[in-house]
Amino acid sequence: MIVKRLGLVDYAPALEAMRVFTAGRGADTPDEIWLLQHPPVYTLGQAGKPEHLLQNPANIPLVHIDRGGQITYHGPGQLVAYLLLDLPRRRLKVRELVFLMEQALIDTLADYGLAAARKDGAPGVYIDGAKIAALGLRVKKGCSYHGLALNVDADLAPFGWINPCGYEGLKTIRMKDFGVTASVEQVGERLLGHLQRLLPALEGDRAADTNTAQTAAAPSSAS
Repeated sequence: MIVKRLGLVDYAPALEAMRVFTAGRGADTPDEIWLLQHPPVYTLGQAGKPEHLLQNPANIPLVHIDRGGQITYHGPGQLVAYLLLDLPRRRLKVRELVFLMEQALIDTLADYGLAAARKDGAPGVYIDGAKIAALGLRVKKGCSYHGLALNVDADLAPFGWINPCGYEGLKTIRMKDFGVTASVEQVGERLLGHLQRLLPALEGDRAADTNTAQTAAAPSSAS
């Protein structure tokens, strides 16, 4: 498992890097997890409805992408984790991966004293019915990309200009609302630990970490 901590990265090059990495994978390509943040951007899933963007007073870019789901917002202060995994090799089905990702988020939030839960029929993680983390995946030839987004101390105003994940009136919250002062990077390490614990191990797995974006498969930092 290779971990890349990429910092603040524009959305388009990150998406392209995920596609290139996935298309170029071979049977022995190590899985990767990318931890990063994005500048403000709305993303709309492949079956998404544009009318879920209600207004856009800040002229935030809207990007049509190839994951499932409706519209969501990414911005600084939000932890994004992209999971580039060979699912058959880890003996995982898509639904199992979604469950695992949700559990990693629930366990991460529990580390900070927050009781989060799933909601039937609405992927993601919630606290008292308000959404604190979103999920979205694409799987091609058994390999996943895209991933999850957890609101740590992000500006929530842009969520008010959309129907988050296609749900009218859905309240969106962040860890900061509950007095959590941990940085995005600190929360990212907690989340990473839970993801690595929950993912089925590969025989011969060995840890490999890189802290920079200076690799052929990774996008360049935006800042």
